[in-house]
Amino acid sequence: MFTIDAHLDLSMNALEWNRDLRKSAEEINAREQGLTDKPDRGNATVSLRELRKGNIGLVVATQIARYVAPNNILPGWHSPEQAWAQTQGQLAWYNSMEQVGEMVQINNLISLNKHVNLWENEVNNDQKPVGYILSLEGADSLITIKHLEKAWNNGLRAVGPAHYGPGRYANGTDSTGEMGQDGLALLKEMERLNIILDATHLCDDSFWQALKNFQGPVWASHNNVRALVNHNRQYSDDQIRALIERDAVIGSALDAWMMVPGWQRGISTPIEMNCNLEVLINHIDHICQLAGNALHVGIGSDLDGAFGREQCPYDLETIADLQKLIPLFNKRGYSHQDVENMMHGNWLRFLRKAWN
Repeated sequence: MFTIDAHLDLSMNALEWNRDLRKSAEEINAREQGLTDKPDRGNATVSLRELRKGNIGLVVATQIARYVAPNNILPGWHSPEQAWAQTQGQLAWYNSMEQVGEMVQINNLISLNKHVNLWENEVNNDQKPVGYILSLEGADSLITIKHLEKAWNNGLRAVGPAHYGPGRYANGTDSTGEMGQDGLALLKEMERLNIILDATHLCDDSFWQALKNFQGPVWASHNNVRALVNHNRQYSDDQIRALIERDAVIGSALDAWMMVPGWQRGISTPIEMNCNLEVLINHIDHICQLAGNALHVGIGSDLDGAFGREQCPYDLETIADLQKLIPLFNKRGYSHQDVENMMHGNWLRFLRKAWN
């Protein structure tokens, strides 16, 4: 089944992890044997070849570069200008993948419909480019608000104002506090340019403020359920209801610590924690029960977002195994139409409404 994944850090993997994403996951992992500089070396699940194998023809692909103040212990760049330069390098990688026919940027209704038609009607996936919608995860790299229009001209269509910790425009995971004037100005400019607000990673204070002050399209590219795993990174039921009221779609993430309670990074294993794809459906089903339908959930896997097979469902070898979700949905009693909506239809409906 044609599938959309609403959150993949492809350029980060290509440039910071030094992975040639044109190769298979097996080839990438073989080249990383013996490396210890990253926590998931030798455990990659994502490549362009694996996306094609899994019929994942459209993704939301990120640019990401955090600015860190002198007292911020998180990894990141020491100036917004450095962070901006990092995102421009990431953009150059996406452009290079387009030039060799591996990817194609999707940035309006015409390109979206053309690309979906290609993937749904042409048989041989090996010859198809993977479509990508460009998203900025954390807005720290925008040196000024005016830089947002420059980014839009380069294809940027979604922005998450925050990532982890305090940011220049909003506060994110593991922090607190509302957005300042710069953050509110960012939301206003996003609304003018019709850029999608990605509510993922906003701390609770910034989340509620953003929804109040932004009237454009809102989604959550990769978020799970706080009622099942109690952490501020997850959404409370009230937040989920608020997103449903805005006709948002919430992408479910496959990072094990977000799926099962009590996960200890570097210690827990997926098998001992019984973390499998059924657990992801528990999170999806919780949102569906709150909504009363299956119209507000999708996949936003975040696979290889600084973790790999050591920290994702044990029954997933590569991202192509997202197709294993289909019989699991069927077993839970979801209809064929429900499954189509969750695998791609809800994201398509959202984009066609936002870009119409």
